[in-house]
Amino acid sequence: MVKGEVNGENLDSNVHSLYTRNNILKANRGTIYDAFGNPIAMDSNTYKMIAVLTDEWSTSERPIHVQKPEKVAKILTRHLPMSEEALLEKLTKDNSQVEFGTAGKNLTFETVNAIKEELEKENLTGITFEEKKSRLYPNGVFASHTIGLAQNDTENQKEQTLEGVLGLEKEFDDILSGEDGWIEYQRDRFGYVIPNQEIKEVQPADGKDIHLTLDRRLQIFLESIVEEVNKEHEPEVLTATLMNAKSGAIIATTQRPTFNGTTKEGIDQTWQNYLTEYTFDPGSTFKVMTLASAIEEGTFKPNDYYQSGKIQVGGGTVHDVKPEGWGQISYLEGVARSSNVAFVHQVQKMGLDTWKKHLDSYGFGKKTGISLPNEYAGANPFGGVLQKVNTSFGQGISVTPVQMLQAFSAVTNKGKMVGPHLVKKISDNQTHEEEIFEPVETATLISEESADQTLEYLTETVYSDVGTARGYAIEGFKIAAKTGTAQIVGDNGSYLKGGSNYVYSIVGMGPVEDPELIFYVTVQKPELNGVGHGSHVVQKIFNPVMKRALEYYSLENTGTAFDLEYENIDNMIQKNTQTVLDDQNLEEKNVSIIGTGNTIVQQYPIPGSEINKSDRIILMTNGAMTLPDLTGWSRSDVLKLSEMTGIKVSFEGEGFVDSQNLPVNSFIESETEITVSLSANE
Repeated sequence: MVKGEVNGENLDSNVHSLYTRNNILKANRGTIYDAFGNPIAMDSNTYKMIAVLTDEWSTSERPIHVQKPEKVAKILTRHLPMSEEALLEKLTKDNSQVEFGTAGKNLTFETVNAIKEELEKENLTGITFEEKKSRLYPNGVFASHTIGLAQNDTENQKEQTLEGVLGLEKEFDDILSGEDGWIEYQRDRFGYVIPNQEIKEVQPADGKDIHLTLDRRLQIFLESIVEEVNKEHEPEVLTATLMNAKSGAIIATTQRPTFNGTTKEGIDQTWQNYLTEYTFDPGSTFKVMTLASAIEEGTFKPNDYYQSGKIQVGGGTVHDVKPEGWGQISYLEGVARSSNVAFVHQVQKMGLDTWKKHLDSYGFGKKTGISLPNEYAGANPFGGVLQKVNTSFGQGISVTPVQMLQAFSAVTNKGKMVGPHLVKKISDNQTHEEEIFEPVETATLISEESADQTLEYLTETVYSDVGTARGYAIEGFKIAAKTGTAQIVGDNGSYLKGGSNYVYSIVGMGPVEDPELIFYVTVQKPELNGVGHGSHVVQKIFNPVMKRALEYYSLENTGTAFDLEYENIDNMIQKNTQTVLDDQNLEEKNVSIIGTGNTIVQQYPIPGSEINKSDRIILMTNGAMTLPDLTGWSRSDVLKLSEMTGIKVSFEGEGFVDSQNLPVNSFIESETEITVSLSANE
């Protein structure tokens, strides 16, 4: 027993510190789910394989280096997508240690465990594994800036912790993170754990799970449509959000630029979430709110006539899109034609002070409080007379998309706004407690009758012969809609002019008789590429997505567009390749095999993911990797193949793969370069 002090130091304490080990027991980060329980963001412990080749760290009693490389290679090739020859070449290098490229990274626990068991059975040494805690986003591009990102906040593996740095991952970081535990025990001077000792331990408290309002099926469909439009028209900024008109639940939302949560491709383009961190002059979609206020104040007389074209006000001139106007027209026709003059008249008649009260009641200039970081408040200076009347048609006021969605909900929800929200509930797997997030309503100055009348008048923009939203009609459903073409403030403070230097937008609400949905799309400065007007770009997004959403949410048409059957994919890792292929559950599914081995070592999508028959399943076998037939593959599928194998892919064209420069079943290795040609038709 060591006792006493030397030079003022307590020897007993020093000995205790020397032989005592404290290890952190990491808490698991909570999972983020969609509205139906499908994982969107989840923890993933992966492993990297390392071979120790030098004997300088070994002892005769405890060798830790590779002693029999041929036997080790035979075992490894049964579990990795590398040939025995390639493995043996690695294992006989004149290095202290080697790694195995892509084939040796992101290994699953099942694969690692199988390798360890076989090596131990043969008493083979020299193979070790580094564990890495990472965050998995199995859907790739999927509301990426909204879901966000969690990354390791340190390079020190022992202290490695996932930290939310973007989106919901950041906003709810404390809730998702949980609380680490710890364990304290003693080792002898050789590093072995002393038996029969009292071990002090505090178990970790895992993070809570977050259940969102997002519908995975509509989100994936929205992403696919938006990606096509983005590639064809390359807008500077694009936003598209579908919201439940009664509850404020965000059903689907996306933006461009965006990034792939799985590969991180595109993350450097912008870290801004445009739903909440992008302000702009909204343009004529704002007239929805002006119309509702004018109806409430009794100043909107649909059958009264006025002179369209232009009006002098506040020392300036407000023009209609057609400066010479359409002559004397009714105010209802002015709504259909989106006449700026008609809406200037409305705020003049109700009074600018009254109009300002309505703007405030709609929440403009204030944050909505949605559960996302860095939300902008927008701005409503409401300065001179000209600026005040300009707000009647959505200029001179800056807003965010989420503010617009909240304001629109006053019209679809009987005069009461509902707060846009993404979180349905937070659950604790350990205590089984749940925190339910209820919709939050806010009264505005408009009544139920005014809201209903606003919806009815807004159908004129869609179904009138002169309506600006005629191209947005949805077969089988009656909707209310309002288009917008807003000017953009340039770097010099003046509005840009000409070309496609506008924010083109649409809000659609439907079905009119009892609105279930609000869909709001904005497209800034697109390349027209053959279409006559920016609104045609917006139509390419709005029409297919709104149609599918209405079909899905309408009681009369439930299942019309969603007749696809979804199921959860099984875990096929470490199963026999032929047995997996013979499984009836994979019949009629889109399965691609990489390699000719007899064991599945990697799969995509990950086990437990929800898939339908059209989703591609990629299975990688042990042994040498081979290139599958890529014909008909999407760009995202090819990128997933690149991630799994380490090959480098160059793309030519857009659409789906119609040719590849290497033959089918060619042997490939990490860093192999291939070129694929894409065309519009699959």
